[in-house]
Amino acid sequence: MTLEQAEAWLASLINVERMPDLRRARLSLAPIQALLAELGHPERGLRILHVAGSKGKGSTALFAEALLGAAGLVVGTYTSPHLESWVERFRIAGRNVDGERLAAAVARIQPIVERRRAEPDAPSFFDVTTAAGLLLFAEADVDAAILEVGLGGRLDSTNAVTPAVTCVTSIELEHTDKLGDTLGAIAAEKAGIAKPGVPLVMGPLGDEAAQVVGARCAEVGAPLVRLGKDFGLELRDHAEGRAALRFVDGSLEVEADLTAPGRHQAVNAALALACVRRLGLIPDEALGELAPEALRGVRLPGRVEIVSRAPWIVIDGAHTAASARALAEVLRELPHRRGLFVLSISSGKDLHEICAALLPHGDRFIVTRAEAARSREPEEVAALLRSLAPDSEVEVVVAPREALRRARAECGPNDLLCATGSIYLAGIARTLLGAAAT
Repeated sequence: MTLEQAEAWLASLINVERMPDLRRARLSLAPIQALLAELGHPERGLRILHVAGSKGKGSTALFAEALLGAAGLVVGTYTSPHLESWVERFRIAGRNVDGERLAAAVARIQPIVERRRAEPDAPSFFDVTTAAGLLLFAEADVDAAILEVGLGGRLDSTNAVTPAVTCVTSIELEHTDKLGDTLGAIAAEKAGIAKPGVPLVMGPLGDEAAQVVGARCAEVGAPLVRLGKDFGLELRDHAEGRAALRFVDGSLEVEADLTAPGRHQAVNAALALACVRRLGLIPDEALGELAPEALRGVRLPGRVEIVSRAPWIVIDGAHTAASARALAEVLRELPHRRGLFVLSISSGKDLHEICAALLPHGDRFIVTRAEAARSREPEEVAALLRSLAPDSEVEVVVAPREALRRARAECGPNDLLCATGSIYLAGIARTLLGAAAT
């Protein structure tokens, strides 16, 4: 099986995670559990960090990967979605897995899935990619594995494992069509990753969400580790919207300047430090020594990613209100004459709050549709922008590549161009704008 054949076969599988109501479409973890059993349980024996959250989970995973890798440990990292190629979802030792190895893992899984394809609980696309990641990590005999939850937590394919540490980075109103339309309902789904005796590191949640997560931890007997109570973080501003941090957790103290823009990334770095410390693979003294350089070296593709400075070109997959506000904080620090946005927002997102956060930084908005099946109608987004800011220029260009090309052509050397609202748009923008701009 070639990589192209593997990708085509994966595309033929049911994508349960995209169904309107995940909680009804998927009633248990039986499909992924059965698949892992037939593969000989590759997840057993892996020391796993399991990360959930409305935002920040991918960044936290990559910060943790960098910390563990800096100690000389071999780390397997499974994240989603991808920006440009689905191979990006699988990393070993800080690099994307070789395409041949990935295709071989999928080929091993394919006959098992084909035997069960007609069954009601046939494995889904995400079941298969999760199993492939675990298979690759077991074959590579990694020292640690990091799994990013795809959607929710309780019924996510990654929740079939028994981790050493879990983390809930943040909780917002997102994927309301699948996870529920209240913070409490969404928190309950994400808190579903809590396991007996396994520490759960909790980020800065609101009161309602924190109570739900805390109650779930108490119910199952998972030690709760809270930012601001069990470990501390101090922030200070740095150049171009970047942040510096001081982290204190017991005997571990770390001061670091981050390359990744955004004060919110200092929070993600702190969560990663707390998680890595509880994995127990690096002594505090060694972790304190390696952390500043390891954290500074982390680049986060598609996350407030600055790919050019004249003009400023910023690519960000912000898809929640808080992510949009975090992006806006960075844009405020970048001096520019005119702000141009290419915007695509998925269904189930807080459209009003996202637009309200971005509007003060834009003079012209080109609204597009990054993904036909999931993006909101561009005219709906454009209508809201016009109602909120009648003086702004708003145009609909449905084809995302054409929208990006048009915005880039209009952008002068003292302007700012930002492509945001969707991880899928961020991937297209990196392909069209990233290489040429850098």
